[in-house]
Amino acid sequence: MEKFEKDIERLKLLFEQKSKTVIDKKSFEELRNLFLSRKKGYVKEIFNQIKNLPSSQKPHAGKLANEFKEYIVSQLAQIEKNLSAIKREEEKIDLFLPGERRYIGSIHPINIIQKEIEEIFLTMGYSIEEGPEIETDYYNFSALNFPEEHPARDMWDTLYITDDILLRTHTSPVQVRVMERKKPPIKIIVPGRVFRKDEPDPTHLPMFYQVEGLVVDEDISFSHLKGTLDYFLKVLFSGRVRTRFRPSYFPFTEPSAEVDISCPICEGNKSDCGICKGTGWIEILGSGMVHPQVLKNVNIDPEKYTGFAFGLGIERIAMIKYQIPDMRLFYENDLRFIRQFS
Repeated sequence: MEKFEKDIERLKLLFEQKSKTVIDKKSFEELRNLFLSRKKGYVKEIFNQIKNLPSSQKPHAGKLANEFKEYIVSQLAQIEKNLSAIKREEEKIDLFLPGERRYIGSIHPINIIQKEIEEIFLTMGYSIEEGPEIETDYYNFSALNFPEEHPARDMWDTLYITDDILLRTHTSPVQVRVMERKKPPIKIIVPGRVFRKDEPDPTHLPMFYQVEGLVVDEDISFSHLKGTLDYFLKVLFSGRVRTRFRPSYFPFTEPSAEVDISCPICEGNKSDCGICKGTGWIEILGSGMVHPQVLKNVNIDPEKYTGFAFGLGIERIAMIKYQIPDMRLFYENDLRFIRQFS
């Protein structure tokens, strides 16, 4: 923990030194990327260090990491504001020119939700993995224990490019790739686009976003899965929900469970609720213990290691949190819709 705290202080000093060299937009962007780049920024490196700390230190480390990130973001905002003020002073304004209305940009709601999900799991010691969207049949199906006759392999459900090449139907292939190159302990989430041959309607699209999670280690049990997802969903919905697990079936997990949350909109008190249809519960994600055959496929001993996995759709979370009735609104590029999230 002492090293972790010193790293944060060292990076704060480095930021202060670098900020003194910012004189224009280019140098400002270089400074922002140096600290906030999603893949190699110093802030990302600080969050990645949390997973290597003892469990007892992770809450405090997460708090320090969030404070460090807030410091960097606020300082960058002030620097950008100062640059804008200097630029306005330097510009010669022709008061006789017609005015131009400038719209303030906003983050897309899918990106907002994905970022929220990522930050929750980063504070829990997870790392973020990415992988190819064009996959082989092996990684998308065979390695995940989908038998040859499984309906998901049908060309009416999956977008095939050739007999063996397809657009991934879930981000689970990345889990297989990670388990092939890394040995346990493994603790990851995998956000990204997935593709299925669905007709567009209010709740289905041929392209959408998923976040999947995977944990593999010794003595991992279903109670770890329940505790993790219960904590995650309560944080994501600001503590306003209860969770419910129902038995289900997935080829790559055994046992498997669907996870429901109590309706955060009506809390089960309205029979005409448009979100839960008056049931008081909403199906939110699928989960389960990693099937032993999946571990064998990647040369991990299922007698020694166990794990759990889960997956959820980002659009579905956004539709619930923001009470959006039609998934197609996310991709119609209607500025009236997007600007509501600024």
